[in-house]
Amino acid sequence: MTQYDKRSGRCLCGKVTYSFVPAELEIDACHCRMCQRWGGGPGLSVKAAGDADVTGRDYVAIYKSSDWGERRFCRDCGTHLFYSAPAFGYFGVSAGTIDDLDGLALTSEIFVDCKPDAYDFANPTRKLTEAEFIAMVSSTGNE
Repeated sequence: MTQYDKRSGRCLCGKVTYSFVPAELEIDACHCRMCQRWGGGPGLSVKAAGDADVTGRDYVAIYKSSDWGERRFCRDCGTHLFYSAPAFGYFGVSAGTIDDLDGLALTSEIFVDCKPDAYDFANPTRKLTEAEFIAMVSSTGNE
């Protein structure tokens, strides 16, 4: 697969399916407390080049989890599908729901100062603390 090939995925029960084009061949990890509470560990996502083409939209519930972000999940089986931060131009697809992760690599971690000591990723990644991440997205003029 190349960078611009569409990827597909679905929720656990199959009532929500989607396709999207990755913006990059990277998987991002977020260690913020909201991601930890939402999924029991880090949030792993792939940034999309635009919105996903979703079937079964009636099953997608939206939870506004912060001033800038919202989480979308299947209201039937609870699968975490998408995270978006429109103010920052970010729409991410939960990595575990994507059918084929070939060619994608874990490359960055954010909120590393919130990560519990219980785990570490083995491969080297770009790491940002909460303050560094907030400063980065604030400097882009997308507040």
